[in-house]
Amino acid sequence: MKKSLELFQQIVHNLLEDETKNPVAEFVPSGELFERMDLDLEEHPISEEDLATILQDLVFKAPRTATNAFFNQLFGGRNDKAILGDLLSVMLNNSMYTYKAAGPMIGVEKAVLRKVCDIIGWDENAGGTFASGGSMTNFMGMLMARDSKQNEARYEGVKNNLTVYTSAESHYSTPKNAAFSGIGRNQVRSIAVDEVGRMDVDALEAAIVQDINEGYVPTLVNATAGTTVLGAFDNVDAIAGICHTYNIWFHVDGAYCGSVIFSKKYTHLLKGLEKVDSFSLNAHKMMGTPLTCSLLMVKDKKYLYDSFSNDASYLYQTDHDDFNLGKTSLQCGRRNDALKFWTLWKSVGTQGLEGMVNKQFELADVARDYVRNHEDYEDFSIDDSISVCFNYKGIPARDLCTLLYEHSQLLVGYGSFGDREFVRLVTINVNNDKDVILNFFATLERFVEENEALFLKNRVSV
Repeated sequence: MKKSLELFQQIVHNLLEDETKNPVAEFVPSGELFERMDLDLEEHPISEEDLATILQDLVFKAPRTATNAFFNQLFGGRNDKAILGDLLSVMLNNSMYTYKAAGPMIGVEKAVLRKVCDIIGWDENAGGTFASGGSMTNFMGMLMARDSKQNEARYEGVKNNLTVYTSAESHYSTPKNAAFSGIGRNQVRSIAVDEVGRMDVDALEAAIVQDINEGYVPTLVNATAGTTVLGAFDNVDAIAGICHTYNIWFHVDGAYCGSVIFSKKYTHLLKGLEKVDSFSLNAHKMMGTPLTCSLLMVKDKKYLYDSFSNDASYLYQTDHDDFNLGKTSLQCGRRNDALKFWTLWKSVGTQGLEGMVNKQFELADVARDYVRNHEDYEDFSIDDSISVCFNYKGIPARDLCTLLYEHSQLLVGYGSFGDREFVRLVTINVNNDKDVILNFFATLERFVEENEALFLKNRVSV
């Protein structure tokens, strides 16, 4: 173990050193992957020296998601304290389903969940759990909604025509989860959005009324706190009123930007959150913990037990159910994702988390101001969002993003809203500063200027 840890430290040291000079890894085309890299598994062992060489080559060619050139996904950066917690959880290798297997780590998870409940404004009946990602927490929210509406579905399967409502800009997991839950993809109603990507509340109520009149059973409304492209927040307060009127489970998918609850300045974006039935957020996004760290919060924790508890005498042999977290989890074996978030939170305090959230919005304002004040850019952004959307010199966004990636310049993605496609820059890495954001634009502009022939080859007019 000591020798392996020394190798780990050496590779990490070399990586950190190389990242300062090369923030984007060498591009390896997928069609050349197995020819250029030693990935085959063989019958006989290799030497420690060969293993070290192969591992470092693999690490060096992996996308560098923590550098100041990564703006591609809805995560990024490194937080040293969160990484410390994650490394410790790997070394301990506790499984979080029973107190007997996890001991004090159960207390770590419970402390995080309780504090989040308090911040939302829920009482002692509230609770939560950790899951393997935002898609999974949304799925669990849907299962609780299904069971609250049709309790016998857990035993006999879904019988009535249950319906789900989500915005046209919501995460793609909703129809997939409807298929898994037995509700069915065709029972998901895609609700229109307004000009900035928020769910149209009037259209939502009209769809619910129509379904009731046609004999359907409205079961779940899924709102979004930070849509994946524009970063828009649905009107939680207004939707909560509709759900209360028609007795529908209300879930808020805050995987991307639900962490605004930690900021006094931006928590208004989730006004009315205390009225929802369930809420999810990913600490591996705005909070910068290593993947994955997804929380599912529930206003009444009895629904967690109703939907996910199952007796297993070979597992639950000590302590009461409140400390046997497998009783409220979809999974049995489950890694300790809470420790990395707890270690971060413990080290910086709630005020530190608030500062992280605020900084991301500040960086987005820097980027938006740059775009809006330079005539070569076309702005598609909305305010109060950490997604900055634009086009540069009329270059198709997917061409620009692909060429920047293939030439190891920047990692940034593209998205679309309505009939327009554009570059989507996310300012989720709190290790960045104003100079990093301005350097992003300088790098992009320089690359376009120096590679005019390359863009012409791709039939792009600069």
